[in-house]
Amino acid sequence: MDHSKPETFKPETSKPETFKPFFNMNIRLFKPSVGEEELQLIRESFERSWIGLGPNVSQFEAEWEKFSGAAMAVGVNSATAALHLALAAFRFPEGKKVLVPSLTFAATATAVLYNRLVPVFVDSDPVTLGMDLNDLARKYDKDCVAVMPVHYAGHPVPMEKLMPWARERGLKVVEDCAHTAGAMYKGQMLGLWGDIGCYSFEEKKLMTTGDGGMMVTNDPELFRDVKAMRWVGIDKDNWKTAQAYTTANRDAMHWFYEIAVLGYKYNMNDLAAAIGLAQLKKLPAMSRRRSEIIRQYMDGLEGVPGVAPMLPFEPENYCYQMFGIRADQRDEMMIHLKGLGIATGCHYTPLSIQPLFAPWGHTCPFVEKEHERLITLPLHADLTDEEVDYVLDGIKVFHEAVVA
Repeated sequence: MDHSKPETFKPETSKPETFKPFFNMNIRLFKPSVGEEELQLIRESFERSWIGLGPNVSQFEAEWEKFSGAAMAVGVNSATAALHLALAAFRFPEGKKVLVPSLTFAATATAVLYNRLVPVFVDSDPVTLGMDLNDLARKYDKDCVAVMPVHYAGHPVPMEKLMPWARERGLKVVEDCAHTAGAMYKGQMLGLWGDIGCYSFEEKKLMTTGDGGMMVTNDPELFRDVKAMRWVGIDKDNWKTAQAYTTANRDAMHWFYEIAVLGYKYNMNDLAAAIGLAQLKKLPAMSRRRSEIIRQYMDGLEGVPGVAPMLPFEPENYCYQMFGIRADQRDEMMIHLKGLGIATGCHYTPLSIQPLFAPWGHTCPFVEKEHERLITLPLHADLTDEEVDYVLDGIKVFHEAVVA
């Protein structure tokens, strides 16, 4: 994370003047932090009457390259699209296998199915809930062509161990960075350890474009056809097969395009990119505010029996999209907190027990059981200290009632 600027994110919402336990609070689980800066850039798009794939997208891609240090970035309409195209870029033979974590959003594994590949589900590390590298090694066989590590909640997978393991076996690595953006791990930006990194700008993420995603790589040759693939196969910048038009007639042939690859309607548009350009400027401050909230949660949970942080959060070091706990009476606590106006969630029901993935499922015994203890708590940059205290008091009151 960038700690160079001392500014603190100032929430758009006002803080309660006094903390009134369990009185008139309605606390959202996730919330985008948007305001006048985003509206101004949207207005500018309206004024020039260009709201589709256009200059804002190109600028956002350039800004993301600068922010991440990537050699090339391509904006798309979702992280789901990014993951799909990331695997498609390698043109793996149909029926080959891809190693994916069970504890992740559906898109990580549906991207495998979109490419007519086979998902191999990997169990979670009992401490971090990220990919269990021992189980990863057990699940590997000669038909595996790629591995898709997910930095769950924003906590890094030990990439310094995974990458040499993958390279020794000739595996391609697609990093799913939907839960993080801008975090450095051992001197390298998360998303640039693997061959391709994929970020999410859906409304609940660290920054948003409403819906949207970004793909990055340090090997631009991998993205040779990706811009065409994101826009129904149309490549308007591609003059490879039209050499006769690259000199005297080029200006006259401004309409020329070719379709040489199978594409999808996955492009980002200028309205989304306008929001993204404003959000990117806010991202360091919003991430710092999230870190402050996580530290407040962790300090407040010390000494509460039967409750522990979901994973070994390091809020001063990494960017987290989610904060959660492990609780012995998960369902009862969630009902209790809901009664106090506190939204909670469970991220996620493991994919290895979902009906869609039944042919490859029930192979991750630890997380298939442990997910029943996971509770996601409110976390967003507009959350106030008083609201965090309210959540903590709600947890403590539940514990006292159970003990009594």
